[in-house]
Amino acid sequence: MQLYVLDLGLTPYDVAWALQKRAAAARISGALDQDLLILVQHPPVVTLGRSTKPGNLLVSPEYLASRGIELRDVERGGDVTIHEPGQLVAYPIIDLKRHKQDLHWYLRQIEEAVIVSLTSLGLACGRVAGRTGVWRERDTGNQVKLASIGVHAKDWVTSHGVALNVCNDLATFNHVVPCGLGDVQMSTVSRECAEASLPAPEFAAVERALVNAFSSVFSLRAEPVPAALAASWGEPLG
Repeated sequence: MQLYVLDLGLTPYDVAWALQKRAAAARISGALDQDLLILVQHPPVVTLGRSTKPGNLLVSPEYLASRGIELRDVERGGDVTIHEPGQLVAYPIIDLKRHKQDLHWYLRQIEEAVIVSLTSLGLACGRVAGRTGVWRERDTGNQVKLASIGVHAKDWVTSHGVALNVCNDLATFNHVVPCGLGDVQMSTVSRECAEASLPAPEFAAVERALVNAFSSVFSLRAEPVPAALAASWGEPLG
């Protein structure tokens, strides 16, 4: 089985969100005959998942708008999170009926894909018991979070996914309680490589590593999405 890959580059959140919905509908109907991985960076945006608790957004919508930061209520699971340039966002459109119909298993698979990708780049990361996402333990014993995960599924076809901090400055995170975890410390691949005295990988290298890891973890063969098929969902960048 194949894993189609579509790299949108820097794309507004609403554009990618609409594309996810069209692609998921196509996967459900069978018009999209293989699983799909959408890669994207977003301009600054705060997204509120279904489990967002009052108070986890630390500023008003008006304040965010004054800073050019969008705010969106979305259908994914999880609490509040951030997207901003320099963060690699991956939206897997995967038919779990062809894998395993278990969302907890699916979350662990996404974590594994990120862990495998970062390990391949020399950065050892892992999980924290009871907390979804991907973390790194520093020599001091502190746990820092590199990747946040929130998913949605309809008819066992997934959307939304994982945001991996690669080289973003994390400034937008100052406006929220990330993932509703008051004690969380966010970090990036670049910062943690510096902490570990490793060279920071280029953004494109992280993208390639993540695609390879998703392919391996889900036992799929990655290839670019056929242009004609992508066009059938509507113009993705229009």
